[in-house]
Amino acid sequence: MRIIRHADCRPMPWKNGGGVTTEIIAWPPAAGLDAFDWRISMAQVASGGPFSVFAGIDRTLTVLSGTMRLTAGDAEPVALSPQSQPYAFAGDVGTEATLIDGPVLDFNVMTRRGRVSHAVERLAFSEPTEIVLGEGISLAFVASGAARMGSEPVAAFDTLYQDDGTATLKVEPTEPLSLLLVSIRLT
Repeated sequence: MRIIRHADCRPMPWKNGGGVTTEIIAWPPAAGLDAFDWRISMAQVASGGPFSVFAGIDRTLTVLSGTMRLTAGDAEPVALSPQSQPYAFAGDVGTEATLIDGPVLDFNVMTRRGRVSHAVERLAFSEPTEIVLGEGISLAFVASGAARMGSEPVAAFDTLYQDDGTATLKVEPTEPLSLLLVSIRLT
């Protein structure tokens, strides 16, 4: 297990040039936007508009702050906020965001369909908890709050990365904590 500190993550332009994303981790390392198998990032969305199209990619978006209405392909529009569950959609359909309450900060997981799959779960707690990390790759992203994970202190936007099999993670919040638990599996 290792901690990816938010301060060590690299900002880069959106594929469509409409903003900036902070890449947390991607595989293979340093893969371009058309070559990754999986990618985890955060994005600041200052205005509404179309999303970048990623052919052959499945996406899950989770809002960390602000509120947006997202329309992906022919699906009904959905309102997303820090209280809503992660929203999964195909990255190769036309997707448009309308900001409802000012700028939005979101968390994105993208995997290459047919090679890799993923799941994202939002957890919130304030008492010490043990989380079982499964086979494959697991990430625990601190959406808000602070804690000790194992023996390491973590703060908002830090990520614990684990790729060496099943493990139990002891999480001790030092303030109310919101985590996004990400599972990545080869298909």
